[in-house]
Amino acid sequence: MASTETDLIVIGAGPAGASAAMVADSNGVDVHLVDEATQAGGQVWRAPIGDLEKSDTPETREGSSLRTRLATSGVKTLSGERVWSVLINTDGLFQVDSLGPDGPTTLIAPRLVAATGAYERIVPFHGWTTPGVMGLAAATILLKSHAVVPGKRPVIAGAGPLLLSVAAGILDAGVKPLAVIDLDSRADWLTRLPSLATQPKLVARGAGWAARVRRAGVPILHRHSVRSVDGHNQVELVTVSPVDASGAFTDGQDRQFNADALLVGHGLTPGADIPRLLSAKMQHSVVRGGYVPDTDAHGQTSVDGLFAVGDGAGIRGADAAVTRGQICGLAVAKESGHLSDVEFGRKVKPLLKACKKQSHFSDAIAETLALRSGQVTSVPKSAVVCRCEDVTRAEIEAAGSAGASDVNQLKHFTRSGMGPCQGRLCGEIAATILSQHLGVARQTVGTLTARPPLRPVAMGDLTGTFSYDDIPIPEPAPL
Repeated sequence: MASTETDLIVIGAGPAGASAAMVADSNGVDVHLVDEATQAGGQVWRAPIGDLEKSDTPETREGSSLRTRLATSGVKTLSGERVWSVLINTDGLFQVDSLGPDGPTTLIAPRLVAATGAYERIVPFHGWTTPGVMGLAAATILLKSHAVVPGKRPVIAGAGPLLLSVAAGILDAGVKPLAVIDLDSRADWLTRLPSLATQPKLVARGAGWAARVRRAGVPILHRHSVRSVDGHNQVELVTVSPVDASGAFTDGQDRQFNADALLVGHGLTPGADIPRLLSAKMQHSVVRGGYVPDTDAHGQTSVDGLFAVGDGAGIRGADAAVTRGQICGLAVAKESGHLSDVEFGRKVKPLLKACKKQSHFSDAIAETLALRSGQVTSVPKSAVVCRCEDVTRAEIEAAGSAGASDVNQLKHFTRSGMGPCQGRLCGEIAATILSQHLGVARQTVGTLTARPPLRPVAMGDLTGTFSYDDIPIPEPAPL
């Protein structure tokens, strides 16, 4: 299989990756941009399909603008490519192997930008694997890309601004949610208001969602969380209970809803698989969503030539991802000799200033999405934590009592994190349960070791069609 050499490989065509690619390209860098989706935009600016492309929202406008600019740039975009291996080859260059519509592809470059976004986090509760329980991010995909409303009587629960965004989207589609269940109190939101006000357009957008929900008469229960879901083969009853500031259940009165769907999300976990795979220095940050690569102001990690930007480098949101992606693109242009130090300094100065201003808003939003200790202590003993391998909280704690002192030992003891998702969805929760059970800091139990394949791929798709006659067999050694 032939390989293609380039100056820069960018993995991920969301706001951060596409911005980094276009800025690097505009400054003379030869760029290949690889993305698993068929169109650029990532989750937040996901491209609608069919007639939905004509819809007019801030997200569709921003996504359309990004895709137009990308198409008219010199960036070589490879869409629909599933990256399954990233390594540093014997020449010291980054090698990215992917599988796409035209078969296997190999790219080689001296510099690599990982802009792989984040994964939705759901803290387990009784019945969370019942059909009809869906992540908030999955619900937004159905709404944005397909105009499909998940359920006729949905309950929306979790944390962060996506709660009201999804509720407003469902109302616009003609369905009234039964309730919005928010982990935060009204006082929590008011306390963050000065930081949020630094981005008035985004605050206005959120206020619009809230007004839409209130006008429709949808109850918003603050400082509540889902205790359980019941139903025979589908969601039938959702029970919610009051919680304290840590997210732990209190003795207040339960509320029940005869729902047919539960849309739930408890924040985001950075998709930092590539920096982990390449042994970049990592650090744990509750506010940033978990383990993130340790980067400088330009996105450079501890591995020379490896950059990480966007939510995969710490949860900060789309606007911050664009700015940090642009800074990264300039840094790559400078490091590859296409920008002088003077030119780089002139171009990056306003972006660093904008980045600092955006941090007030992004930090406040990240706080709403951060995992809370009480949420984890409230996970039932019988609840499945790792869905791929059907591992419960009780089994995780039993492994800790039996000697598992970090998450990789936990993996050996229970198979937690060994399924198709490779711990992306359960890893942070399982690690926090283990650390709480052992009475140690979260950092003490570490993070799962990353290994290829980064995504599941069929071996037959990689090898193609061949027969034994195609396999070269050397002559036997002389006697």
